[in-house]
Amino acid sequence: MSGAEPDKGAGEFDIIARLFAPLTQGAPEALGLTDDAAVISPPLGMDLIVTKDAMVEGVHTPGGEARDLFARKLLRTNLSDLAAMGAQPLGAFLAVAWPRAHASSEPEDFARGLDTDLRLFGLPLLGGDTVSSDGPLVASLTLLGVAPRGSAVRRSGARPGDLICVSGPIGDGGLGLAAVQGELEDTSGYLARRYRLPDPRLDLVEPLRAHASACLDISDGLIADARHIATASQVRLEIDLERVPVSDAGASWLAIQEDEAAARLRLATSGDDYELLLTAAPEAAGALGLPVIGEVREGRGVAVSYRGRSMAGGAGGWRHL
Repeated sequence: MSGAEPDKGAGEFDIIARLFAPLTQGAPEALGLTDDAAVISPPLGMDLIVTKDAMVEGVHTPGGEARDLFARKLLRTNLSDLAAMGAQPLGAFLAVAWPRAHASSEPEDFARGLDTDLRLFGLPLLGGDTVSSDGPLVASLTLLGVAPRGSAVRRSGARPGDLICVSGPIGDGGLGLAAVQGELEDTSGYLARRYRLPDPRLDLVEPLRAHASACLDISDGLIADARHIATASQVRLEIDLERVPVSDAGASWLAIQEDEAAARLRLATSGDDYELLLTAAPEAAGALGLPVIGEVREGRGVAVSYRGRSMAGGAGGWRHL
């Protein structure tokens, strides 16, 4: 991990040595963060799976978000991508651009949060870069994962006759953002936590490799992300909103909505859930034991219905550009 700007002085390198080198957890591949790159040998018989995601303060998180929470969500959202492909995490590379006017405590808080979850999920920091900028806090992680050769689960494997499943409740991320913004009461803090600290479904990595035909994580919204599977697999996904699971908090919110169909569509398009959306043959879906929300058919695109009535999905969720 290196400081790239020539005028930074010793301060940035002190931060690397003091705050980020301990996050390597002694992994020999990291070389103590004293070299220009890491040296990695993938385990024998494994494919190396690589993912990269970035977060921008004020876009992917509220402005002023606590730096430890910012770092933890950054890691968890990247881990969700590995989980969706059936990969076990191996290591992480960090790039962070600090606002020039950041408080001196911010790097410490960020490193503390990142360390908490690196240790929780059992992977080391292997390298990266730190810079400063005139903009908001921007950070990106590149994660390495491994899966037995040829076993990675892709978006392109869905086939007509497969069932569509999700790994957990949908809509908590969107409701959690509303709670964080003060637009929704959240006395237990459950929804805010679901938004700020999503749980990557690494517990499903091996079952996915054994049973799923296609998979991705739900970051932009259930409907929007379903379209990615439909496009990659050249099939039609038919989703019944009445079958989409919701949490107790989501059910309580639904109970006070005047138009339940519109409210369920909102939950299915709000994003930030980081549950998994997957397809599997009926027997395999039964082995997974996850909620079934629809079927894969011949055709193209995504069809959405509620109690037998077709619904327009619109954009389906968050659009980045």
